[in-house]
Amino acid sequence: MIPRLKADLRAQDLLALWPESGGADTIPRFEQAFADLAGQKYAVAFPYGRTAQIALLKALNRPGAEVICPSYTCVVVPHAIVKSGMEPVFVDSSDTDYNMDWRLVEKATGSRTAAVIATSIFGHPVNGPAFHAYREKFPDTPILQDCAHSFFANDTHHEGLAAFYGLNVSKIITSVFGGMVTTDDGDLARILRKIRAETSNNGGVLKEVKRSLYLAAVLVAFTRPVYGFVNRLESLGFLDRFVKYYDPSIIDLPDDAFVAMGKLQARIGIRQCDRYDEIVSHRRILASIYHDLLQGCADFIMPPVHENATVSHFVIQTRQAEKIKEACRAYGYQLGELIDYDCSEMPTYKDARYLGEKKSSNFPSLVINLPVHMGVRELDARRICKVVKAAV
Repeated sequence: MIPRLKADLRAQDLLALWPESGGADTIPRFEQAFADLAGQKYAVAFPYGRTAQIALLKALNRPGAEVICPSYTCVVVPHAIVKSGMEPVFVDSSDTDYNMDWRLVEKATGSRTAAVIATSIFGHPVNGPAFHAYREKFPDTPILQDCAHSFFANDTHHEGLAAFYGLNVSKIITSVFGGMVTTDDGDLARILRKIRAETSNNGGVLKEVKRSLYLAAVLVAFTRPVYGFVNRLESLGFLDRFVKYYDPSIIDLPDDAFVAMGKLQARIGIRQCDRYDEIVSHRRILASIYHDLLQGCADFIMPPVHENATVSHFVIQTRQAEKIKEACRAYGYQLGELIDYDCSEMPTYKDARYLGEKKSSNFPSLVINLPVHMGVRELDARRICKVVKAAV
């Protein structure tokens, strides 16, 4: 079975399990490799993308202030805002893509605004006329780019004070677990390293062993012959502790949210940086196939086409999402949805400030993502399109 999400981890990556001689600089080397890839001066590694976001918000030194973010985003974004001692303000999505409406961001901005988190969701970059108009009107409001999906699409990460990235196994490139901040601001990089030193702890040898075992398990679990069995276990709920990353009724963080990135993760991350161009090029090719073969099909609303989009996910809106998922599963193709909720409608955020018309609240029941990872061949993509068409 072909999974809907899959990191580009290969058998030769198991070589990263063996420590390098003189490996004391492994994490700084990963940071430098990532900074070079981003075309920025500094990169600072963290245990998770959400940990990186918390450090960034703490660096602003505005406890109790507001942080504007999309209502249609990964729930870890508002969770990290709360855990940093600030309050999320949710903004609805625009009509043109899944990103937040910058006209509403303008209305939400006030004296209590500490920052705006600009999420380039599904790899669609936020920079555009409305975004730049906002920056001109509010030049002193820090923009923190959430690039967990977009990475370096359209140089979005340069547009603001800093960008943060998630590096788990569902992301475009991975360090198994982990996060990263990139910036050109030397003072900010220094503050982030200080916050990291004060808040993180070393997991020791046991943590490194657990991460090594996790890497080996992921390599096996996501192979085509094995994944069908894994998917069956997931559908029966046996893997919830691994695949359910949030509880809508609580605001929490992983138990190891402040356990420092290990050297194994850095070694994997360096390998991934070397393969970045290959990975993104493949995703763009598959996205082009989906666009060509599914355009105008049924009631489909196709994703926008952005120059240099990284295509973390190829997301279609349709009222026949469930039917399509079932049909594709029967042929060994797992489709799904990444964000099946609107954060502003969660019980934990019912009292949070919100601006918009609840456009994004319709997305969870309509969106479906087609696989675009390195494990999907061009032939697979064409077959998936054939099955999707037959289903509708």
